[in-house]
Amino acid sequence: MIKEFMEFLKQYNVIGLAIAVIIGGKLNALVSSLVNDFLTPLIFNPVLSALGLKSIEELSWRGIFYGKLVSATIDFLVVAFIVFLMIRWLNRLAKANEKKEKK
Repeated sequence: MIKEFMEFLKQYNVIGLAIAVIIGGKLNALVSSLVNDFLTPLIFNPVLSALGLKSIEELSWRGIFYGKLVSATIDFLVVAFIVFLMIRWLNRLAKANEKKEKK
């Protein structure tokens, strides 16, 4: 049974997936902090103070809190850009390795 379980882990690359989920969760926490604690105050503080608000999440119109949507959109865009940069970097490494193997 243990041998079968180990084969399952190898076949479906469960360990790699688990590591990716953990790293993804930590990356999300890092980006959320970057957006909420650094970028939003830096960029939006003048506008928020003029509106008398403490955070972007308080932005609302007729009970619809669109500030949370704006914050989540910024989070998503930053995460997507970081993933893009990582994939781009990995592709460049793969191309460099291919060139070395050909020589």
